[in-house]
Amino acid sequence: MFFDDRLATVLRQRATGEAGLRTQYRQLLDLLGKDRLHRGGRRDHSLIAAAWLKMDALAEAIPADKRARMIREPGWRFRSADLAAHLADDEPEVAAAALSRAELSSEDWSALIPRLPVRARGFLRLRRDMPVDVEALLDRLGIHDRGLPRPEQAEAATPTAQHDAAPASRASPAKPWSAAPPRKAARNRDRDETGRSEISALVERIAQFRRERSENRIDAELSPRLPLGEVADRAEQRVSSFGFVADAGGRITWASNDVAAMVIGIRLLSAPLSSAQPEESAGRDDTVIARAYARRQPISGTPICLEGAEAITGDWILDAQPSFSPEGHFTGYAGRLRRSLAPAAFAGRHEAREADRIRQLLHELRTPVTAVQGYAEVIQQQLFGPAPNEYRALAAAIAADAARILAGFDELDRLALLETGALAIEPGEADLTQIVRRTLDQLCPVLEPRDAGIALALPPDSSLLVASDHDDAEALLWRLLASLAAACAKGERLQAHLEPLVGNGTALARLSCPLPAVLAREDDMFAATARAADGVINAGLFGAGFALRLARAEARAAGGNLDRDAAQIVLTLPLLTGHGNHSGSESLQLRRDDQQKQGAET
Repeated sequence: MFFDDRLATVLRQRATGEAGLRTQYRQLLDLLGKDRLHRGGRRDHSLIAAAWLKMDALAEAIPADKRARMIREPGWRFRSADLAAHLADDEPEVAAAALSRAELSSEDWSALIPRLPVRARGFLRLRRDMPVDVEALLDRLGIHDRGLPRPEQAEAATPTAQHDAAPASRASPAKPWSAAPPRKAARNRDRDETGRSEISALVERIAQFRRERSENRIDAELSPRLPLGEVADRAEQRVSSFGFVADAGGRITWASNDVAAMVIGIRLLSAPLSSAQPEESAGRDDTVIARAYARRQPISGTPICLEGAEAITGDWILDAQPSFSPEGHFTGYAGRLRRSLAPAAFAGRHEAREADRIRQLLHELRTPVTAVQGYAEVIQQQLFGPAPNEYRALAAAIAADAARILAGFDELDRLALLETGALAIEPGEADLTQIVRRTLDQLCPVLEPRDAGIALALPPDSSLLVASDHDDAEALLWRLLASLAAACAKGERLQAHLEPLVGNGTALARLSCPLPAVLAREDDMFAATARAADGVINAGLFGAGFALRLARAEARAAGGNLDRDAAQIVLTLPLLTGHGNHSGSESLQLRRDDQQKQGAET
């Protein structure tokens, strides 16, 4: 390209809502993280300064954990030392994510590390991919990922120890580390001379003590103990994976230390393939494992069920390779067993990956669409000079189409977040009756020319409070009612009903409405592609089915549901209880009870 104006395009955006703020922050990370933005070519310093200010403003609106999660996301290259220095001044989780994600050259690290805050330098201790000269710089600055040796304990025990410790004590009176090996003692003295304080030495001693205590605790847990009652029995931990070696007969002869006592002796050839049908699978010679043994072939991803101790009982996945002696004789298999994932967990992880791919795709598509919108607005507003009115009209139409496309991208992003649980509806208070009535009042003038409409039979002073954010509830109701109104044919009138459902430990608001004939004929209304005939009412870019699916995801995230009941569509949302909702759900419920009593008396 002749010139790169992506940064200017991103800064011109007016992000609204949490999703828009996160998208703009991610775009700034992508652009400011590129090394070529800061090296070579012309640099617009004012534009880059505006980008830093915009990033700081977005950081105030986005929580630190979400920003750290965005920085750790794969798929973008972080090669800017300026961005690393900028993010190092943020919260600890953001600074840690940035310094662990940055891919800088040795020269950039050497120039950056002295400029980093002292607390941020410690995050570099966790990296194992630093160049040698950078590690030497960290050592000179006193940044280490190891504790000091244990203090001298035998100094007063023998005269020899006192005699050996005397020179070190005279060289450094405040230092009790004389029992360390000569090289360690020299290194510790160098670190003291570089300015290490007594507090840092104490912190390192505490860290060393904790590591040793953890190792001792692990050794104690693995060691056998008599049941003398001096310690409480620890809970049995389920093993997730372990390595093993099996002989030529299929019997496990070696396994990892933590499970060796539980699995050594188990014969893989007689183990059932699955816990679902153990009787049919046990002892068969034609199993996958038996055939692999007979043919000396690798075993990959084969399900198997182990029985025995509680820590190993259950379904496993077997991966193993055949082993042979130097003379070429078959000696058995060496491999690994790992826990089989539950179908629900696998499905959830699969949906999360699909949603993440969709979001990355949308991120890539937003950039060119935003650029097209920006160029169209430049022509329409004549920012770079006069333009013919015909071109201005075409540019306005292009800008409007780009805005609709971006709105569709936002809906796709919102649906992906809601269906994977990454986004939740904020709790709050919303009057469902007033929102429904106001939405229908907006739709009725549009439907009148077609002699169609949606009516709601409720007293004018009634109210029904739901436990949902007002803006989210209003967007949900507009999506639902606008989709129904857009599908109404000429002369088709619908009657909606709104009522509370209180009882059996539940308190829900229920909105039901007959489906228009176009949607009623669909086997799956959430996959319908029906659109308004005149295009006046637009519930979304992708048709009524997608709008209803997004509304269903929003309802479920708010604690309710949107479903089909025969020829009706039913929306349920949780009522707001315990807030004096007497004029709302209780009044409507009392009116229903009175009507039922009157009907029983008559």
